[in-house]
Amino acid sequence: MSFTSLKRFNIINYSSIIYALQMVLLAIVTFSEPAKAQKNPIYKNAAFDTDARVKDLISRMTVEEKAGQLSTLLGWDMYVKEGKQVKVSEKFKAAVSKEFTGMLWATLRADPWTQKTLLTGLNPELAAEATNAIQKYAITHSRLGIPLLLAEECPHGHMAIGTTVFPTSIGQGSTWNPQLIQEMASAIALETRLQGGHIGYGPVLDLAREPRWSRVEETYGEDPVLNSRMGEAMVTGFQGKNINSGVNVISTLKHFTAYGVPEGGHNGGSVAVGKRELLQSYLPPFKAAVKAGALSVMTAYNSIDGIPCSANHELLTEILKEQWGFKGFVVSDLGSISGLVSNHQVAGSAEEAAALAMNAGLDADLSGYGYGKSLVKAVNDGKVSVQQLNQAVSRVLRLKFEMGLFENPYVDAKRAKQTVRNPEHIALARKVARESIVLLKNQKNLLPLHNNYKKIAVIGPNADNIYNQLGDYTAPQERNSVITVLQGIKARAGSGTTVSYSKGCAIRDTSTREIAAAVALAKASDVAVVVLGGSSARDFKTSYLQTGAAQVQATANEISDMESGEGFDRSTLDLLGNQMELLKQVVKTGKPVILVLIKGRPLNLNWAAENVDAILDAWYPGQEGGNAIADILFGDYNPSGRLPISVPKSVGQLPVYYNFKKPAAHSYVEIDERPLYNFGYGLSYTNFRYDDLKAEVSGTGEQMRVTIHFSLKNTGKMAGEEVVQLYVKDKISSVVSPAIQLKKFKKVRLKEGEIQHLSFELEAEDLKLYNRDLQWVLEPGEFNLMVGASSTDIRLQKDITIK
Repeated sequence: MSFTSLKRFNIINYSSIIYALQMVLLAIVTFSEPAKAQKNPIYKNAAFDTDARVKDLISRMTVEEKAGQLSTLLGWDMYVKEGKQVKVSEKFKAAVSKEFTGMLWATLRADPWTQKTLLTGLNPELAAEATNAIQKYAITHSRLGIPLLLAEECPHGHMAIGTTVFPTSIGQGSTWNPQLIQEMASAIALETRLQGGHIGYGPVLDLAREPRWSRVEETYGEDPVLNSRMGEAMVTGFQGKNINSGVNVISTLKHFTAYGVPEGGHNGGSVAVGKRELLQSYLPPFKAAVKAGALSVMTAYNSIDGIPCSANHELLTEILKEQWGFKGFVVSDLGSISGLVSNHQVAGSAEEAAALAMNAGLDADLSGYGYGKSLVKAVNDGKVSVQQLNQAVSRVLRLKFEMGLFENPYVDAKRAKQTVRNPEHIALARKVARESIVLLKNQKNLLPLHNNYKKIAVIGPNADNIYNQLGDYTAPQERNSVITVLQGIKARAGSGTTVSYSKGCAIRDTSTREIAAAVALAKASDVAVVVLGGSSARDFKTSYLQTGAAQVQATANEISDMESGEGFDRSTLDLLGNQMELLKQVVKTGKPVILVLIKGRPLNLNWAAENVDAILDAWYPGQEGGNAIADILFGDYNPSGRLPISVPKSVGQLPVYYNFKKPAAHSYVEIDERPLYNFGYGLSYTNFRYDDLKAEVSGTGEQMRVTIHFSLKNTGKMAGEEVVQLYVKDKISSVVSPAIQLKKFKKVRLKEGEIQHLSFELEAEDLKLYNRDLQWVLEPGEFNLMVGASSTDIRLQKDITIK
């Protein structure tokens, strides 16, 4: 062997030895790594990015644990209150050990359905302590220590004891003020998060085009554009810029989709909506809210063209996740997965229902009995792939990591006590309530009330009833937390005015009558404020379905006031009970009469519109409703609310939404086709003049812009706010289009005599439609631009041509 060969041999040998040593060292490191990883796995290490943590955690989970992460159990039974102490319940311990649950819903909810009262429920401080106890137990008594996501009902305030109660959504829509609604949503999110909640159910983005439907009050009205702007505001207010802020919550959009137009007004009933109308009208509010960053979407109970929304692959996967790029998770409405078996009857077993829902793209189950063991069996039987299951679990886990729950699962109970329902939030509730009230009539300028009225009669079943003015999805209230109309008027009227009260009658019950006493009071007074309407107030005598919807029934001795709210669908829109008789008798006295309506849906106001001097529509104005109504009655605030939904003259006209498809409707034998009050309508104590409309088209294609300029002047004698509305009509289109469609709006405050120069800008997206091939396109042609104070009060018009 030559020297060169020997050298080469030694080098090769040396290299082999080094390589062998490296392999031994790697084996030692590899052998010791699992033990190290168990102590500090990737998913528990905040230094790794979210994708890595999610992937690592899923790799460690069993099928049963994954199914548990997707099950959202009813939460109010998961704690036990003993005096001023709170701890986890045996039911929760079993849920952790046997069901591996990853989410709870309505843990802090209090109402007759949950049987949580002011005594048995939790104040904000105890609520925070309860959620802390629940989180600690889940983390320390589960194999992988995964924190829970706690979802709460938050449509017009966190549905828990001691929180701020804002107007219901139909009132919020009446403000036409997205900036104000965003501020409100931020306050709701803060109160929820400080008590340990992570997800706020809301906003409800269903178009309310069927006023007989029981849940109109939970919506922003009948229009896709108004609903879109309100939805964006709620999502932005709830989620803020960072869900790891400690003061924000995840927003859950409800109900996906077309839930608000059930046939016959039956809640959860089937929906007859064409594909183009679905895309053009019902989906845009959801798309806008998803684009605004919404991280959760809830499916609807109804079916569309024979496909239940909770098993609709096109809706949940193709449109929501693939086309819109939705990154959050989809959750069922309560019991809607099992409803595929019991209600829709498209599945023959719980396992089949779980497979249908999961394969359609429904990630999480609200109830705990839709997925759970049924989903595990579906996976084990090959009806659901492990990949599909992992995708669903990853969407839920991702939000737990992004909220920082693995690092900071607990909240500060003392801060919750100090912050929830603070003076700033109460003042905000009053502001939202004021802007939500719509002045429908003001004959001879009866309002605002002047100092000559020294004796005021306050009459009616809703004049001094705290629960009737709060709406559905409201927790029990301390009596002094809610200001009724009677209290608000008394506080504002002052010592020189006598304010007297008579109930007169109930909302529905005709067995008790105090009409004679109310009429006598009106005769002895200078002016009568009659407060009528409806109620969504749940009571402990009402029975409930598993979904939480109320069952319509009455005891032999007493009829509940409740005629609205989930489950209370109507066949008429008339004032119930003896309310019309009471109103007619009071008007007959000849004294000036102001009708104040507190209710959750449009009602028949034909007689009142003809015979009453002034009408205020306050919807369900929340805890500060009495103060807000008094502010308007006495002129401390100039009403600025505008109708977000049309008010029909008869149920025989339904549907009566303003943006009907061409051709124009025509009169009936008995009445004309027009609603009593139109979408966008609302009066003010001052007057506004619109002038000098100019419109300029620039750019082409996707870069096309239409810039609209005009001036607005307050020509009255007091400051006020006008809701300026821009509507568009596509004069000739390849498919039938709406006769008129809202595109932009703006709430503008002007001092007496003030002029403002205003502008709107339309983009190509604002003028597009779905053509014959269901393509989203901008068609060339003429468009009519209409600027005005409502959908029927158009002050300025101009045609433009898009080339």
